[in-house]
Amino acid sequence: MQNIVNLAGNIGQKPEVRSTQSGTKITNFTLATSRPRLSEGRVIRDENGYRVMDTEWHRITCFNGLGKTVAEHCEKGMKVLVHGRIHYTKWTDATGTDRYGCEIIAEKVDFLSRPKSAENENPELVDRDDEIPF
Repeated sequence: MQNIVNLAGNIGQKPEVRSTQSGTKITNFTLATSRPRLSEGRVIRDENGYRVMDTEWHRITCFNGLGKTVAEHCEKGMKVLVHGRIHYTKWTDATGTDRYGCEIIAEKVDFLSRPKSAENENPELVDRDDEIPF
């Protein structure tokens, strides 16, 4: 039995960082994933022939070093692949009502795109002709 989640999607807003009283750094962000809408096993299309997509939002939580990396290098709109696990919580609010939540605890985050600021930079051109063995 395993609790494994892999989500590929777009970051919904700039990651937010906070610290617990004990000094643990926690970084949170939302991730949007999309899939085609189906009806009777077939993909639904709009009047222009494009697939109609359903988007789901996921709360992602990263701790310590992973959270620091995400906070420093990620921004809204970036594509990432999150590997982690589902975590459910239950709490009682100020009115005494039981509340429930679900989040993904990230164990690894792979960057699938560059931040927009880095996309505009020219990569350093390197002449590698002398490395070819023939």
